Amino acid sequence: MLGTGLIGTFYTMSLHGLRSRDKVVNVFSRSEERVKKFASDYNIAKWSTNMLEVINDPEVDVVVVGLPNNLHKEAIFAACDAGKAVLCTKPLARNADEAWEILQKVRETGVFHGYLEDLVYTPKHLKAHASVENGAIGKVLWVRSREAHPGPHSDWFWTPDISGGGAILDLGCHCIEIGRSFIGKNIRPVEVVCWADTQVKPIAAEDHAIGLVRYANGAIGQFEVSWCFRGGMELKDEVAGVDGSIRMDNFLRTGFEMFSAPGKKGYVAEKAETETGWIFPVGDEVHELGYNDMFADMFNAMENDKKPLEDFYDGYVVNAVMDACYKSAKTKKWEAVELKEWNGLEDVEPLTAFVDYDKDHYLVKEEVLPDGRKKVILKVKTSGEIIQKVTNV
Repeated sequence: MLGTGLIGTFYTMSLHGLRSRDKVVNVFSRSEERVKKFASDYNIAKWSTNMLEVINDPEVDVVVVGLPNNLHKEAIFAACDAGKAVLCTKPLARNADEAWEILQKVRETGVFHGYLEDLVYTPKHLKAHASVENGAIGKVLWVRSREAHPGPHSDWFWTPDISGGGAILDLGCHCIEIGRSFIGKNIRPVEVVCWADTQVKPIAAEDHAIGLVRYANGAIGQFEVSWCFRGGMELKDEVAGVDGSIRMDNFLRTGFEMFSAPGKKGYVAEKAETETGWIFPVGDEVHELGYNDMFADMFNAMENDKKPLEDFYDGYVVNAVMDACYKSAKTKKWEAVELKEWNGLEDVEPLTAFVDYDKDHYLVKEEVLPDGRKKVILKVKTSGEIIQKVTNV
């Protein structure tokens, strides 16, 4: 385990789980004080402030990168040179060029690689995704994903030279991949338009952003991200299809609510700002955030010599989309998503869902009016004229 911050903590909690057969055998941190306590807390036999020492430990089969963004490339290259499988937290890199270098390195060395995008592994997402795949809501037209909270835990997030950006890079990577997951990862993201600004925090990076990602078939992925939201952490997703829709609340409103006048006297949930009044604990945080299913997928894929649901190519595509977002935020225009390699479909049909009303008309809409009559809006196939018919039900 490389890193002992919040993400390293969550990863280790998930990996050790309830009597799990998976075990962190060595842990690295740049802080000796922190790594000694971390190793003690999680019963890890070995620790070091030397990253190469941990990576090259003969007992280590898999290197998990939970470090600041500027250290991802160095750590992944070292894991590749050691011939170790490597799993990396999001975002894969600070920009698409850096992500491309990482992708080429794992390909050249042939090591197993997994992109730890936990929010496409949440229980709600997995069930919703299966429903979409089974046609429950028809063709997906639009996906909206929102992640907002008061800001990251560590100082390096707030420094663009280290992190690579602000709320877009930190949170937008989640939302963009959630959109890709529902729309179809074989459908190419074509262009984006994005607004970003620094509204509240005294930092050089953006603390709030809203963007649209247009896909080759005409579907739209929408993201809203903020480091300015007060009241905890919001993780909300909506999926709209031609035959239905899905709404999910993965965090903050999970069905577990508590009122405490004196205070809960301890940790409530990630990004919680208070422990008094109405608070929203989470029953099993690492499970609700997708870590358990994520690591299960990674290790199952590794053992069966298969590709995991998320690998470094996915991380590269997300980085490329975010690069376009940053460019659009400056130009105030739609900007193309530039990919050095596209592994999905080259030709896709535009999204259409015309429904025949009869041989001469398409159905636009039908509804029952307040007085009980039925109204049907139709399009004449030959002329294109829009007409309506009103009948008694």
